[in-house]
Amino acid sequence: MSIKMQLRPTHAGAALLAALLSSCDEERPRPEPEPEVPAATPSVAFMTDVHFENVYGDFKSTQFAGIPTKDGKNATIRTMYAQLTSTRLFNENYFAFRAALDDAYAKGVRLVALPGDFSDDAQPININGIADILHEYQAKGMRFFIAPGNHDPNEPYDDDEAGKNDFLTQDGKEQKVYATGNAACKANDPSVVCTNELMEQGYEKLLGKLGDFGYMPNKADLHWETPFSQYSNGQYSHEEAVAQAELKNRQFEICAEGEGGKYKAAGEAELGRPYTRCTHITDSSYLVEPVKGLWLLSIDANVFVPNSKFDPANPTSFKGFDGAGNAGWNKVLTHKKHLLEWIKSVTERARAQGKQLMAFSHYPTMDFYANQTQAMKAVFKPGAFQTARVPEAATTAALAATGLRLHIGGHMHFNGTNDYQDAAGNFLVNVQSPSLAVYGASYKIVTYKDLDTVDVQTIGLSSVPRFDELFPLYQTEYDYLQASTASGDVAKRWNRAILDTKSYGEFTRYYFGELSRLRFMDEYWPCEMKEAAKSLDGKQMLILSQLQTQVTLAQLKDAPGIVPISATCAATGTATGSAVAASQLSADWAEATAKAEKLASAAGLKLDDFAKITAYDFYGDFHRTVYAGELALRDMGAERVSQYKVLMGAFPASPAEILKIGDKPSDQNAVHVLFQNQFKQVFAIFKGLGSAKPSDHFTIDFKGKKVTNANDSALSFN
Repeated sequence: MSIKMQLRPTHAGAALLAALLSSCDEERPRPEPEPEVPAATPSVAFMTDVHFENVYGDFKSTQFAGIPTKDGKNATIRTMYAQLTSTRLFNENYFAFRAALDDAYAKGVRLVALPGDFSDDAQPININGIADILHEYQAKGMRFFIAPGNHDPNEPYDDDEAGKNDFLTQDGKEQKVYATGNAACKANDPSVVCTNELMEQGYEKLLGKLGDFGYMPNKADLHWETPFSQYSNGQYSHEEAVAQAELKNRQFEICAEGEGGKYKAAGEAELGRPYTRCTHITDSSYLVEPVKGLWLLSIDANVFVPNSKFDPANPTSFKGFDGAGNAGWNKVLTHKKHLLEWIKSVTERARAQGKQLMAFSHYPTMDFYANQTQAMKAVFKPGAFQTARVPEAATTAALAATGLRLHIGGHMHFNGTNDYQDAAGNFLVNVQSPSLAVYGASYKIVTYKDLDTVDVQTIGLSSVPRFDELFPLYQTEYDYLQASTASGDVAKRWNRAILDTKSYGEFTRYYFGELSRLRFMDEYWPCEMKEAAKSLDGKQMLILSQLQTQVTLAQLKDAPGIVPISATCAATGTATGSAVAASQLSADWAEATAKAEKLASAAGLKLDDFAKITAYDFYGDFHRTVYAGELALRDMGAERVSQYKVLMGAFPASPAEILKIGDKPSDQNAVHVLFQNQFKQVFAIFKGLGSAKPSDHFTIDFKGKKVTNANDSALSFN
């Protein structure tokens, strides 16, 4: 499918006339000058969080060259277990990235933005590998525009101690590979492979190697600038742009407490003491006009705050800075204040000149959990689902106040959309572009239909050529883990069924089920919630939502085979009042079953069919919806979405309060109380995540300040 271009008339003459009339008659009301409207500009593909690893890269090591393959290459890949316990794939995204580029090229898209984490930790083996691919497609007519993520760079300066513990060997085991500055390498540890191909590179090397992809001006650009650019007489020239792009001209002062430079005095006055640990650091942001009328604003929202290990005598030591992963836009407001001023300037100039502005950075600018963040904090374990990364309301408000209208972000690997409007009428839309390396792998195509209307399409990567090319190597790993009796190996066993998947979409869906089982359930869900989620199918959940009984959790051991939960996670309490017999649970369960059958029937469904939602399906579906939003519901299908809607509306309006002993539930709670109280909230969050702003194919109307679904067949929990 080709991209259709729309031609629009130019209003330069009208704008000039309005300006002349205004200057001749000061008494008349001045009409707003009409900006020049360019001819239609092309679409831009946004591919975020590629996390590229060069699966056939060269470690340049005599110790370990990877796994020889049948076609004469060496595979330098991570283990399947490492992938199944990570929020990103490490290996198959190599093939997914090429598939996305081929797909975009076939659709006529020639401009591609990469909003951060385009590499997996900026090692030479990976940066050189992705640069080769980008140059290959650049030769075909594509252009690429990078914004840095917290994995590229991991630190502002080179880290020669980094490495990974889990590269796969020919016999299915794990191999440690570290950069030469690592302590194990200095100690000549024979179990470690040492190579600087695993060094994590900082800004200087990355800008040097990736300058062709937006970081440096191109002669074809109509305009290019940084937040610090100052052009002679305000006139752009490529020669001056090249000088402005030098690293020495892209520095700002950062301190532990906030941004220094011209902001330091006011900051110190507000703080009541001097700023400390101040140093100069790179900001790689840039604005580029690659074709007439289109402005791409690449924002470096990485904030590396100097920490207690910062040494003024060695300011380029990577150990002296905190990572940027949790900082995001919240820290930009305090430690990169110059960016807010620059963004305001860019948006004002874009509006005055009629430019189609697309801003992108690695980090979201507003709540990426469909405004469910506070509910998630209340229900799940402290810190679960990385809620520390959610931008504060004040952060979103500050960005909207700059006049910025459209921002495309990544970082969380989520597919989603949210918007914000302030009292002054500023309207900001944040589009979360999914990762290519997780379930819901997709990229976005963003197109201005006119100066106030944007079309956003989400292009899924369910079919990826060669996605299973490495599967025979994983089989060796599987066989080794199955044969080993070492406790560490037994704990790393995974379900071999993932190697039977027939498409990249099916593979990533299965991967997310295993990620949920092997990591998310332990990391995010409180004990009793985890037990219920891992034990109950959809039918049992619906019945339990209707259950009313006086039988307690402590009595479940005396009523086996009715409901598959226990008092294992509860504290031992003392029974009070007159207890009912445990056998009463059977009659109460039968009564609840009859109520559940009526609920299912009223929705045109059968209660028994709810059992098709296994526990594994349920918690996998929940986590997939967290990540993929509308795309996850599409994969579930209409019947399962309808079943979940019944569950979402099945709980009592006011569930009984949970009896606690300290911070643990008491085993004297009636059997239904914990589930109804907690899962009423879980299903409310689930509903919110699956009923968010459109995130598949949608239109943004900046004049009307609304986001409209362009997909008539979209499923929702509403």
